[in-house]
Amino acid sequence: MHKTILLFTFLFIAYNANAQNASDAIPINNKVRDTSNKRDLIDIAKVLFKIKPSTKPRDKPRKVFFSLLPIGANVPGGGRALITSTSAGFYLGERKTTNISNATFTPYWNFKGRFGLPLRSDIWLNNNSWNIQGDTRFLVYPQYTWGLGSGHEDQKMLIDYKYVRFYQSALKQIKPYFYAGFGYNLDYFVNIKTPDPGLQKFSGYNVGTEQGSNAFSSGISFSLLYDTRNNSINPLPGSYLNMTLRTNPKFMGSQTSWKSLYVDARKYISLNTKPHQQNTLAFWSYFWTGLNSGIPYLNLPSIGWDPYNRSGRGMDQNRYRGKGLFYIESEYRRDITDNGLFGFVVFANATSVTEPENNMFKKIHPAAGAGLRIKFNKGSNTNIAVDYGFSKEYSGFSIGLGEAF
Repeated sequence: MHKTILLFTFLFIAYNANAQNASDAIPINNKVRDTSNKRDLIDIAKVLFKIKPSTKPRDKPRKVFFSLLPIGANVPGGGRALITSTSAGFYLGERKTTNISNATFTPYWNFKGRFGLPLRSDIWLNNNSWNIQGDTRFLVYPQYTWGLGSGHEDQKMLIDYKYVRFYQSALKQIKPYFYAGFGYNLDYFVNIKTPDPGLQKFSGYNVGTEQGSNAFSSGISFSLLYDTRNNSINPLPGSYLNMTLRTNPKFMGSQTSWKSLYVDARKYISLNTKPHQQNTLAFWSYFWTGLNSGIPYLNLPSIGWDPYNRSGRGMDQNRYRGKGLFYIESEYRRDITDNGLFGFVVFANATSVTEPENNMFKKIHPAAGAGLRIKFNKGSNTNIAVDYGFSKEYSGFSIGLGEAF
């Protein structure tokens, strides 16, 4: 496993060295976007409700952009939940030199007592001097599990638990586009319950699987980040590479001492000469692994449980879980209308997890799909994303704000 860490560290350094002159790769990204010829749902609403635009000129460009999307969605274990996704994009510095920050609040609730209060933030201070990342969640939510490894579709178990997450990290700019910093990570799974024969017997895993038990992990993380994007909500051409090493020692309150490594790489390639019209190839891959034993079952790498829960479109969340997980996805994004109101995407992805008997990657699980994009807020370039994904054992729709990656 130490060789794995050294390999990814080498790749990170090599990637950064090859991309030092990032301004050559994305010269258009530092310009303030002209949205005068673009249209979004806010413009449509103003026309429908005959809201006249202000004739008073703005002294300064707007710095805060809100998007709101109420939807209904299926809940694992039966029933539906009302989900209200609220996204705010805002600038905390000069727009020419500061990335757009964003905060997303997605509460959900249903009549069966399932609810969630997730708040995520990605904050860029003036001139991108610091990047502050946050992820706080309070969840009462069931999840299916298929055990470890590839498993079988008809062999699944419903896990019910309460979950508290508190992740915060601060990364300082070392040089343009390159950041390093530390964070604090807390996971608390409360009252883990499953039907008979119980999760421990079903999964063959002994940590964090006892009936009615809790699993508490508290630790620090070290992160390296290389990011030439200026908008994580809907990236135009650019690159992204992140490596996070997390350690959870017992003296910080963890029930077991464990470590993990997460490496995430993304690339966005423009296929046209119009800098602010979507015609883009996007690539995403991540590698996530535990570095020792003693990891609680619900902290093991699992599809759909990446930091923003965006991976595995066309698959059930949690469908594949193991000590190690490798994921790759590509997507083609294109505007349908010149004004950017409508667009589409097509995507394909593949997942592989380590098998429990030997911790080796043996099987590849593909999925694919397509989606419609509707511009909600042109100021932050936020889309309503309606995707249909399918794989060998699953198909379904998903609706949300912003791109998957």
